[in-house]
Order: sequence, then structure tokens, then C-alpha cells
Amino acid sequence: MDFKEKPNYNFDDLIEIVKILRAPGGCPWDRAQTHKSIRSNFIEETYEAVEAIDTDDKELLKEELGDVLLQVALHAEMEREINSFDINDICDGICKKLIIRHPHVFGDKSAGNADQALKNWDAVKMQTKSQTTQTQAMQSVSKALPSLMRAEKVQKKAAKVGFDWDKVDGALESLTQECGELKEAIAKNDVDNQYEELGDVLFSAVNVARFLKIDSEKALYDACDKFIGRFSKVEALANERGIDMKTASLEQLNSLWDEVKYNKMEEN
Repeated sequence: MDFKEKPNYNFDDLIEIVKILRAPGGCPWDRAQTHKSIRSNFIEETYEAVEAIDTDDKELLKEELGDVLLQVALHAEMEREINSFDINDICDGICKKLIIRHPHVFGDKSAGNADQALKNWDAVKMQTKSQTTQTQAMQSVSKALPSLMRAEKVQKKAAKVGFDWDKVDGALESLTQECGELKEAIAKNDVDNQYEELGDVLFSAVNVARFLKIDSEKALYDACDKFIGRFSKVEALANERGIDMKTASLEQLNSLWDEVKYNKMEEN
């Protein structure tokens, strides 16, 4: 193994280390991995980097971005080994994409604000991907995205060609309508329709969030944290009063929940 330790390493060193790990005589675990076997690792590392962003932890962010970069290097090395492409091809591709999709920087187009820059990006993207319809643009939205995020992206694609409400009132009315249709499906015990209508409710809720410029994925994330926080107080209150939550009535539990909820509102 021709490798020397040094005080500081750079990107080229990372690529070389990954090659050594994957080479004969390297690490058995790294050698055994495939694109699919470390697929979940890629997702996990990305979310951990996002958490570092959310908590504004710069040291953690530096570490987690390194973990994400390692995933990129591993996938690139797997393809280099079969003479498909390597990390330089990846860099070449993204550089060319950035240049061609920023005609207002590297070409003769103009963009006085972020919205115009985004329009230029989208126009070039559709052209380079040979997309002639907005349906094709929608179909290009990754199905691997979290569903709330995918829904918002699809809705934005539709809005670009005018298929959208004028204001949030229309989106809210649609949400109310979908809730009504879900209630009807539940009343009829129509299981298949319940599934479909619940999907429509969630899709409509994302539409409302989009009009309010709220990240629905983040809103639901925070709602989960809020629920956990309130539940912990309900549990503590139940323990304090000698109430067994497993045998308590729903009325008792709801009363504790309201007590916690409204006390919180009074504090605010």
C-alpha cells in the first residue's frame, strides 16, 4: 500500500483513500459494497447533514458533509472500477451543467433577480432534457423524494403553466372538499377510496402550504416535535396524579392534553 500520512488532506487524497479501501488487500467491508447496499447510507448521511444545518452546528456540518462526500467518492469508485465513469467525469458533468444553466452568468441572457434566474434555469433544463411538455417536467421529479417534497415540486411545475389557484382561498376550499370526500369514503367503509381520498387530502394540504410559502416537510417535522413535547408533559402530569395512561379513558387523556395545550398558550 503506497500511502503516506500527512498533516492535512484534500479532495484528491479522499479519492485515493477510497481507491485503497476498495482495492485488493483493502477493507473487506468497503470491497463488498455496491450502489444498492449503501443506498440507505447515502440517505442517512444526507439527513444527518441537514440536521447539522437545522441546529446551526458548524463543526457537525463539516463532519457530516465529509460523510456525504465519502458516499459520492464510493459510488464514483465503483463505476471507475468497471470503466464506466470516474469522479472527474462527475465533476466535468456538473461544471458543464452549471455553465449551461446559468446563461445570465456565462451567456447572453439577463436575470435581474432570483426569480428570473430560476426561470432561465428551468427553461434550459427542459431544453437539455428534451422536455416539450410540462407533464414530462413533472415526471422528471424524482420519485425517491419524500412525498411531501415531491408533491410541492409537482404542484410548482403545474403552476408554471397557469394550472393553479389565484390565491390560498381556492387551495383551502379544495382541502375542505377533499376532507369531505374522505369522510364520505369512511362512512361508506370504502377502504380503497379511503386510501385515495387520504392521499388527496395530503396533496391538498401541501398545496395550501405552498401558497403560504411554508415548507410542508419542515412543518410536519416541527409538528412531530411539538406533539412529542406535549405528550411528555401529559405523561408527566398523569404520573403526578396517579393516572395509569394505559387504563385511563380517552376523556381523561384528552382532558390532560387540553390542560397542557392551553397552559402552554397562556404562557405564550
